[in-house]
Order: sequence, then structure tokens, then C-alpha cells
Amino acid sequence: MEQAYGRSAVSDPGSVGHSTNHRSYATLTTVLAYWPTVKRLHPLDWVAALLLACGLLFLATGLLPTASAEAAVSRIAPLLAFLGTVIVLAELTSAAEVFDVLAAGVARTARGSYPALFLLCVALASVTTITLNLDTTAVLLTPVMLALASRVGIAPLPLAMTTVWLANTASLLLPVSNLTNLLAAERVALSPAGLARVMWAPQLAAGLVTMACLWGFYWRRGRRGAVDYRPPPAHRPADRVLFRICALTCAGFLLASLLADLPLWVASGAAALVAVVAFAVRRPEALRTSLVPWRLLVMVPGMFLVVQTVDAHGLHRVLAAAIGTDGGVLGMFRASAVGGGLSNLLNNLPVYLAGEAAVPAANHQQLLALLIGTNIGPLVTPWASLATLLWYERCRSAGLRVPLRSVAATSAVLAVGGVALATAALVLTA
Repeated sequence: MEQAYGRSAVSDPGSVGHSTNHRSYATLTTVLAYWPTVKRLHPLDWVAALLLACGLLFLATGLLPTASAEAAVSRIAPLLAFLGTVIVLAELTSAAEVFDVLAAGVARTARGSYPALFLLCVALASVTTITLNLDTTAVLLTPVMLALASRVGIAPLPLAMTTVWLANTASLLLPVSNLTNLLAAERVALSPAGLARVMWAPQLAAGLVTMACLWGFYWRRGRRGAVDYRPPPAHRPADRVLFRICALTCAGFLLASLLADLPLWVASGAAALVAVVAFAVRRPEALRTSLVPWRLLVMVPGMFLVVQTVDAHGLHRVLAAAIGTDGGVLGMFRASAVGGGLSNLLNNLPVYLAGEAAVPAANHQQLLALLIGTNIGPLVTPWASLATLLWYERCRSAGLRVPLRSVAATSAVLAVGGVALATAALVLTA
């Protein structure tokens, strides 16, 4: 019995150690299994995770008041639903080759003429931004434009700059065009048609300035490197049924967002569901979790929570002093200048959020001027807007070297001129 007991006493610690080692090995194996995925994470993924972690930490430690966090969450929930569904819709629309057909059609319609191609590319980038969100233009239209450049043998930089500039400057007209527009329309109680009635003149002014800068800096004969180009053949989608369904679904979503009295996330969710069902029937292998913009869905709430925290600890006072309370002409130009300048130092979304809280509730025109600054202004630095960041990433993936100094210099000219003229248009039509 003693011998048996002794064996038991000796063997128990060993068995515990063996069990512990087995669990440690299993944990290490699990970590190593996920390590390739972790290594593939983009720096922006880490930024998004860090922002959310900081926001949750501020909430847990009491730096962010619970009431402020609840207000932020209730406000961004429908925005996140819209953002997630509209990008899924855009991704599937791209997979259905709608953008490829449009791009090839644009190049064929221009018939080798650079001026005609310029006007049509401006129209395509503008319509995509206005109707499907500026991030869609940056993420999906950029590679299509670059592929078009290589297919027809033209310089890629003019097409790339058309995409990134109009992704920002064409994002004033509708709530769907930009996340900041959704916030502003909610604040001033404007429907999509109401926002379009107020912002059509600033949008037109911004578009004209953008076209002048694009032609002068990148598209004129001495810059583009060729006199004409060879039109490509017509692009034929592999699945015409999917192509028609997604094209009609996008058109229906646009009409519903403009005319129907529906929350935007309902319209985008219904349109995305139609596209998902169509792909589930016709091409189920295209449905994957990477269609969902996880980075944005993590980054946006994290950014909201962090901005709410900073705002509660002094940013509100700084911005209130910078923007002022003048709802007249001077106050409008002041708000747009502060919004554009700070967006290039920080990022346009947190700047708009903090600036919105600093603008007096009755100063609707001053708030819209701030919106102009935070939409058109963030062009100079790569981090000024998420669309600009995504554009740089897409260019790098496509092998296009972006000359940072010259792009920053030309973008500064557009940012200053675009913000100033768009604000003047708002003043004249308000």
C-alpha cells in the first residue's frame, strides 16, 4: 500500500506538469496557426484596433463618461449599418464587373481624345463618389482606372489623381457620399434631397476647381506624356445576369435614398441583400467574409469614443475658440478653414466630430461650412482622410509610385482653392 501510495504521490505532479505542458503546447499551436493571418494585417488594421482599445479603456477607467459613450454608440449604430452594407454592395458590384464595363465604355466613348477622356473620367469618379460613397471610389475605382491606363497605354498618374481628388471633393452632395454628410444631415435635420438643395452650388464650385487643377497639373499635353491613346475593346462581363442585377440594384438604391422616406441603412441593406442573394445563386464562391469592411467597422466606433474622450477634456474649448460663434460670412469661412487645416494635421472624421460639437446649434450654415472644410480640405497629407489612405494603399498594391512632394504641393493648391470657392458658393446661395 505504501509503495503504491508512493508511486501515486510521485506520479501526480508529473501528470499535472504533463497536462500543463500539453495545454501550453495547444495554446502555442493555436497562436502559430493564426500567426500568418496576424502577419498579413495592414498597419491600418492595427490603427483601427488601437483606436477601439483606447476608446474602451477610456470608458472603463472613467475618462469617458458613460452618458457620452451611450450617446456616441446610439448615434453611430445606424451609420455603421449603412457603411457596412453599402461597401458590401459596392464590392459585389465591382465583382459583377459593373465598374469595368463603365471604365471601358468611358475610354471607348472618348475615341482616343484626351480632353473627352478627361471629362468622362471626371464624370465617372464623381458619380461613383456621390452615389456609392467616397471610400468606394478610393477602394474600387482606383484599381479599375489603373488597369485601364495599362490596357490603353496611357500614363497612370492622371487617372489615379482624378480618383483620389474627386473621392474627396465630390463628396458634398448627398448623405450617402460621405460619413460626415450623414452626421451633418442628422444635425441640421436635412433629408437627402434637402442636403442636395443646399449643397449643389458648393459641390459645383468644388468640382470646377478640381477639374481645373487636374487638367493644369496632370492632364494637359506636357504632363500626360502622349497626344492620344488607343481605345480598348468593349468589356463583356462574364455573367451578364449578375451584371444586370447589380447595375439595377445600385440604380434602385440611389433612387430609394433620394426619393423614399427610409433610413439610409435600410435602403443600403436591402440593396446589399439583393446583391448577396444574386451571388449566392449565381456565384457563391465570391461571397466571403472579407467583403465586410471590418477595418472601418472597428475604426469608426473607436474614433468616436476617442474623440468623445478628448472632447470632454479640452478639445471642445480649443475648437470653439478657433471656430467662433459667428454664424455670418466670416464665421463660415473661419469654420471651413479650421476644418480643412486641422483635417490635414489629424483626420477629417475626428475633426468634424469635435468641430460639430463646437458650432452653436443654431448656426446651420456655419456647420455646413465646417463640412466643406473637412470634406474638400483633407488632400495634402496621406492620413487626412480614410479615402486618401486607402488610395495610397491601392496605388502601392498596383505598383504605382506616387511622388509625395509634388502630389502634396498640387493637393494643397486644390484644398485651399476648393474650400474657399465652395464656401463662397454656400455663402451666395444660403
